[in-house]
Amino acid sequence: MTALAHTTRPTGAVGGPSGKNAPHRFRGRSTPYLLSLAGGAWLLILFVIPLVSGLIVSLETGNPDTGYTFTWNWGIYADVFVNSDVPYLTFLIRGILYGAGATIVTMIVGYPLAYYIAFRAPQRWKNALLLLVMLSFLVSFVIRTDMWAFLLSDQGPVLTVLRDLHVVGKGAHVLGTSAAVIGGMAYNDLAFMVLPIYVALERIDPRLIEASADLYANKRQSFIRTILPLTRSGIFAGVLLVFIDSAGDPVNASLLGGTHTYVIGQAIQDAYLTNQQYNVAAALSTVLMIVLGIILFAYARIAGTDNIEDLV
Repeated sequence: MTALAHTTRPTGAVGGPSGKNAPHRFRGRSTPYLLSLAGGAWLLILFVIPLVSGLIVSLETGNPDTGYTFTWNWGIYADVFVNSDVPYLTFLIRGILYGAGATIVTMIVGYPLAYYIAFRAPQRWKNALLLLVMLSFLVSFVIRTDMWAFLLSDQGPVLTVLRDLHVVGKGAHVLGTSAAVIGGMAYNDLAFMVLPIYVALERIDPRLIEASADLYANKRQSFIRTILPLTRSGIFAGVLLVFIDSAGDPVNASLLGGTHTYVIGQAIQDAYLTNQQYNVAAALSTVLMIVLGIILFAYARIAGTDNIEDLV
């Protein structure tokens, strides 16, 4: 008994501090960091570096003829939004309002569609319906918008049929209006709203809905108190994707809008490509990103982001 009590474990025994399992424990702790290297490098190259480069370019002074020089010109932001003859602030507000309008439209159309696919559609048709939702992505974004412009043109099939049915007058037109721009944005981004909500609906345990019925909740109460709260993460993700994509979109405003629907995305595009005012374009982009970040942060604080990782 005494000999056994004083028996010591060898220093190099398995499971000891310097045993054979130590390298495995090191590799286990380092695995998450190694797996995140590719994603981190992707974000660094395609997000952080362009972001810093844009900020640096916005602080340059000069013109296309003599070139641009970095001078810490913070006054460019006041020159663009306060002292400029071009109403960039109006374009910024209009772009945000259009993005919000497109988000609301996609929510109104997308939530019932996702609900039908998740709960009402026959099982054998679900994949086909989801494919139809994503079918538009097989065609170029610009081509889709251009076809939408043809459909809504004054001589297009939509207004022609409505005139023949005497629903609208001969002078009615859609192109060049805010409704056309918001409708085009909503059409192009509908799948971004439908898919996250569908995933959230699919993950709802049917027994929870049955339990709400057992507690004498009607269909309306069951939806408001059970289904809707459980799809909050899907709604949040959909709003995030649609609003960010729509608020800075120059394509729909260019092809479906007119002079009265000019938005911040078009201003950035024209400043960079047409006027070669690289510092102005960079300043507008930086301000747009900051404003969108503030809006989305406020929305996240209000709506909450609980269980948003379940959609990933």
